Amino acid sequence: MRDFTDDHSALALNTATLGHNLDGFGAGWSPEQVVDACAERGYGGIVFWAREIGERAVSIGERVRASGMEVTGLCRTPFLTGSQAGTDDAVRASIDMAAGLGTTVLTIVTGGTEPGTKGLLDSQKRLAERIAAFADYAADKSVNLAIEPLNPMFGGNRTCVMTVRDALNVCNMVGAGNVGIAVDVYHVWWDTALPESLQEAKGLVLGYHLCDWLEETSDMLLDRGMMGDGVADLKALRAAVEDTGYRGLCEVEIFSAENWWKRPPETVLDTIVERFRTVC
Repeated sequence: MRDFTDDHSALALNTATLGHNLDGFGAGWSPEQVVDACAERGYGGIVFWAREIGERAVSIGERVRASGMEVTGLCRTPFLTGSQAGTDDAVRASIDMAAGLGTTVLTIVTGGTEPGTKGLLDSQKRLAERIAAFADYAADKSVNLAIEPLNPMFGGNRTCVMTVRDALNVCNMVGAGNVGIAVDVYHVWWDTALPESLQEAKGLVLGYHLCDWLEETSDMLLDRGMMGDGVADLKALRAAVEDTGYRGLCEVEIFSAENWWKRPPETVLDTIVERFRTVC
């Protein structure tokens, strides 16, 4: 397992950690301010949310690379399943945005269960069909599609994929070389079968997302913990992920409406560096 004690060049910021994924939260920094602050602190990369980018994907991507970092990923496609599923044009637009930023990873949060279905299998089959329909388009733009399983508490609403095992099953249904998975501590920390599932994920892990699970979490969406403040076994989780061959950046993604989003962004970014080196 990689040693980050004296080196945080493998650290990436997901801008949601500064409240940039929802209106009315955070300090309102521009992408340029985030890039400059992360570069100053020696971060290796940044993951943006599509809502921040607008028509400026190319220029923002160029600024990140000029700062010595990389655009690690883009959040996210529209939902692909469920009653809130996005249009084909919207999905292609998210792929175009990822390509414009110059990132190779576009995260898929799947969406909920298909209307009129019961259980998960029909929805997962529909998900695989939709991903397959866009896989070649993404490959032509050098974009990989990362299926992110979500904690079961989001089942039926925001996801039909709740474990790494589920995500691998969908990957197998799609059968495309540019489709893999993203592993997020918040969503998988509880899964005692995770190490065994990840043994089947060699070469398929496209992203690793860091945060922590607070023992007394107060909001299932907006109360993630800073690394070290919760009960997730962060080192064991990273060991299992890296055992798949993953050597990419580690992306800190913390939704925290009542805590970290209320703090100065500089404090948040400095804390992340310290925790990454000591507890991750």
